[in-house]
Amino acid sequence: MDLKRISFFIFTLSFFFAIAQEKEQEPASRQINIVYGANFTKDEAQFPGASIFSKDDERQVQFEHQGADLWCDIAIFYSQENRLKAIGNVRLQQGDSIEMNSSYMSYNGDSKLAKAWEKVDLTDGQMTLTTDTLYFNREKQESFYNSGGKVVDSVNVLTSKIGTYFTELKKVQFRNNVHIDNPEYIIDSEQLDYYRISKNAYMYGPSTITGEEYKIYCERGFYDTKIEQGYGIKNTRIDYDNKIILGDSLYFDKTSEFASATNNIQITDTINNGVIRAHYAEVFKAKDSVFATKRAVSISMVEQDSLYMHGDTLMVTGKPEARILRAFRNAKFYKTDLSGKCDSIHSAEKTGITQLIKNPILWNVDNQITGDSIHLISDLETEKLDSLKVLENAFIISLDTISKTGYNQAKGKDLYGKFIENELKIIDLIRNTEVIYYMYNDDQELIGIDKTICSKIRLLMANNDIEDITFFVNPDGDIFPDTELPVESRKLKGFIWRGDERILSKDDIFDEDDNNIELVKIRGIDNPIDIDAEEKERQENENDPINKISATKAIKPKEATVKKVQSP
Repeated sequence: MDLKRISFFIFTLSFFFAIAQEKEQEPASRQINIVYGANFTKDEAQFPGASIFSKDDERQVQFEHQGADLWCDIAIFYSQENRLKAIGNVRLQQGDSIEMNSSYMSYNGDSKLAKAWEKVDLTDGQMTLTTDTLYFNREKQESFYNSGGKVVDSVNVLTSKIGTYFTELKKVQFRNNVHIDNPEYIIDSEQLDYYRISKNAYMYGPSTITGEEYKIYCERGFYDTKIEQGYGIKNTRIDYDNKIILGDSLYFDKTSEFASATNNIQITDTINNGVIRAHYAEVFKAKDSVFATKRAVSISMVEQDSLYMHGDTLMVTGKPEARILRAFRNAKFYKTDLSGKCDSIHSAEKTGITQLIKNPILWNVDNQITGDSIHLISDLETEKLDSLKVLENAFIISLDTISKTGYNQAKGKDLYGKFIENELKIIDLIRNTEVIYYMYNDDQELIGIDKTICSKIRLLMANNDIEDITFFVNPDGDIFPDTELPVESRKLKGFIWRGDERILSKDDIFDEDDNNIELVKIRGIDNPIDIDAEEKERQENENDPINKISATKAIKPKEATVKKVQSP
């Protein structure tokens, strides 16, 4: 052993003995220990009370403290204060996983607080965090930066102005200008909690996820970055497959090309300029379809007028040019001059035909029209309402606008109507036709009541009232003075006036059950969520083969009712 090493060994024994005397009241476990000191010196002028160690040709200076080892080129060690400053190629190793490198580091053995700066990187074997300055609390097992940082793992590159890494939870909380780069999508957020093992992200504040075929905005949400699946539960919007989806709670799954929404939903078709509102809806991209229920209504433009269509269930299927809208059970519709109801409605974009199926009734302003089946036909070029078909047991009734007591009536096997500039102008009734019509002179004095039967009747309309009647093929009837036609003879067989059912506004398409729907409570909006507990449960489900199938369900907000679950 050379003289230099003998001298250093003797000095080190003296140094440790001095430290032991100074810190005899200090628990040994709290003291920073020197493992390898190499070269030793003191500089009381610049570093009073400090011992200065520097590396030699064989190895760096090394310290140990409560399960962590630190290496550096130079260490300024304040033994009495139990703290040190490490300079040059600093490396802090904790256990088998956590390693932090930097140019400089200060460490306090009592508080177990470390500050590293200049070219800082921290890794746990699966993830690397780089920043200019990093604060490491070994007591809480938390690392913190506030001057900008970047985290890289096998899936994502994440950057933010502020970040905290929770070692035990393997979670990084990013704040301020959070950005995630992934080959398949980009995420921007004000705050995002990212779990390193699962690659799950929990978003807070304005957040946007932009994929190749979708864009999601929310102010509170979850996203599985591996499979592009998640939900939003505050001010959420999804731009997806030429549709804009809004709702209190929205769920999205790229793999199954599926999205669902709960409470206060609005789905806008950006191509056909149609809107669906409801309190539960599902969107299937592959089938280009929408399913909606719970006060569901479709809103579309017909000749500068909004058409509202409602049913217990709404379904929209098919590509834009061949779209089909179906309303099932308790179907109703309303626009300013046309409304109706039936059991179900089938409307096809390709043919321009809207069918009212089972017990249909139609109101064209003041005219009540019924039959076994009613078809409304639009002109495919102008997209204006063109014609009307009422098949089997066609019946049209309107209240006599002058007397307010009688009813103008016409019936036949079938009815065909023609719309001109959105007004029903011509009505043809064919086979076994009958009519009762109140006739007035120019002074609005009743001339008589026309009661006639024939093979065909044509009604010409003006201002939605009968202006002229033409009878075809052997008409048989007469005009009766008011006093000569008994009241019981003033109604045709099958007459039923349903004025009290008439839909007079867009709100009338909803019944009492629709208006009293109790919305489900979405967990996380008003009720705080223990995110760490939820993430633990989610990871347990993923790791348990028995529960793995239900893991997809667990992703959705648990209080949101989901009718159909699309497994990835």
